[in-house]
Amino acid sequence: MTSPTQCCPAALMLGICFYASPPQTPTRHAAPQSSSSEGLRLLRKMQEALGGAQRIAAVRDVEEIVRAEARDANGSALGEVRKRTRWIRNPNLLRVDQIGPSGTYVLYLDGGSDSGWEILPDLQSADRFKTTGKAIELTGGELDFARGYLSGFDLTVWLADQTPGYSVTSPRPNVLRIAHHGKATDFTLDDATWLPIKSAGVSLADPDHPVPAEMHYERWKEFSGVRFPTHRVNYHSGVNRGEVTTETIRVNSGLAPKDLAAKPADFAPEIPRR
Repeated sequence: MTSPTQCCPAALMLGICFYASPPQTPTRHAAPQSSSSEGLRLLRKMQEALGGAQRIAAVRDVEEIVRAEARDANGSALGEVRKRTRWIRNPNLLRVDQIGPSGTYVLYLDGGSDSGWEILPDLQSADRFKTTGKAIELTGGELDFARGYLSGFDLTVWLADQTPGYSVTSPRPNVLRIAHHGKATDFTLDDATWLPIKSAGVSLADPDHPVPAEMHYERWKEFSGVRFPTHRVNYHSGVNRGEVTTETIRVNSGLAPKDLAAKPADFAPEIPRR
């Protein structure tokens, strides 16, 4: 089976740009690590800068709509992409709707049942914004990618000290490493604000061909007492793959699980018009 993230440069770029937590790099040992005192100190500094662990934990659901100018592996423009991400903490659900040239798709994952579905882009159509018009079960690399997307969601990673299966260490000054299931993300923190400046790891948007990836955080804005990144620049192997700007963030708006799970009637992404 071919996923949008395996075939489409636009989808590949956005699979990482909007991967809520930064890309992750394999660690040497898959066995769980113990958190270090310095790692926990840096995490708590970051939590306070973001609004505090209590406010982060109080976020029950979030919806974000972003836009970006997608770029290919050479840095050439591919066109504008818009993406809507919806997440519910409990039950652990993720829904992604994206519109972009050769990268229009829909993805849903239920973290509790470890199952979901996706609607892929139609790469054979002359219409570069068309999907295949059918939903298929998430399996293999696509399921792994969706799992990583969900487990790496910002609001989960930011509470890594309270979440089973995560460890927190510091490989060097002002660098926070958060590991989960044999993968890790390094956050470089600003020693004045303690907000992340950038993150580094290996992109799993294309599971069969991981490439070095880095996310730069350029602007932050507060929503319901929690700071979220609102302007990000994504790099793969040093190449700018796109700048991402947030259009809308809604926190604790009462997202319903049934709405995330519902397949669109026309098999097209559900993204409100601007």
